[in-house]
Amino acid sequence: MDSVSQLVLGASVTMAVMGRRAPLWQSALVGAFCGTLPDLDVFLDHGDAIRNMTLHRTESHALIWLTLLSPLLAWLIAGVLKQTFQWARWWPAVWLALITHPLLDLMTVYGTQLGLPFTDYPWAIGSIFIVDPLYTLPLIIGLIAALWRRQPRWSRVGLAISSLYLLWSMAAQGIATHQVAPQIARQVGGNARLLVTPTAFNTLVWRVVAVTPERYYEGYWSLFSPQRPLQLSAHDRGAGLYQQWKGDWAVERVAWFSHGFFALREHDGNLLISDLRMGEAPHFTFTFNLGAPQARDLHPARLPSERPSLTEMWRTLRQRL
Repeated sequence: MDSVSQLVLGASVTMAVMGRRAPLWQSALVGAFCGTLPDLDVFLDHGDAIRNMTLHRTESHALIWLTLLSPLLAWLIAGVLKQTFQWARWWPAVWLALITHPLLDLMTVYGTQLGLPFTDYPWAIGSIFIVDPLYTLPLIIGLIAALWRRQPRWSRVGLAISSLYLLWSMAAQGIATHQVAPQIARQVGGNARLLVTPTAFNTLVWRVVAVTPERYYEGYWSLFSPQRPLQLSAHDRGAGLYQQWKGDWAVERVAWFSHGFFALREHDGNLLISDLRMGEAPHFTFTFNLGAPQARDLHPARLPSERPSLTEMWRTLRQRL
């Protein structure tokens, strides 16, 4: 999720756990720090854009490492606050602020390797967009109300509402998947792999991606128009290119991280690979230039992604509803 959501989630969790055992502003600051801490790995450069993408949300998001870190971090925080003898009070709050970060990231489609060191599988539910105001606003309002009225229970109210919204997102994803799966089977075939994720800032319109070895298909389904036939656009996945470059580290790394939702193409003599899960055709969030087929770039670069304006996004959302 976005940094603002993680910050206010951490602050709300810590305030809810600590209650009146610490000044509310202290709980909020500690929680905001702990809730943001795992994402500091974005400042690490692993050598190329593909490694940077696939090694984000790894050790810094692993539940076991965050759990082991939490008592030390709680002791350090208590020392800074001149409450060293009370570090055990801070420990549960710090631990929850840390682990709720990867658990929230799990809800997005990106992929979070929270099982390290036991497994590097990039877990992803994909029921909520990376930025969703309907998730974040209850946390912000609850946090402000708690600080303003000096009542930590308001942070719990914000947490309850935002958690219910996450449950709703999974239910809506299940409904959308149930509705579109038969149509995908009829139009594409029963062997197609299916991905259903929300479009930007909402859980009402869902993006549907189906992949076969040769093509990928993209369409949109609305909770407001459940009976409307699913209209799919078909695109080439570059099956021939994949057979040519199968076994290449960069290609296989993206294929693994995207759970098979990727496409290859040639452009201006260069080989490009896109993660189909994020963005919309043909403007995907993650597209990498692997260089010329005859002279592969050992340090693939990420191409800039085109993002529509908020006005265009709102107009498109209304059309798809």
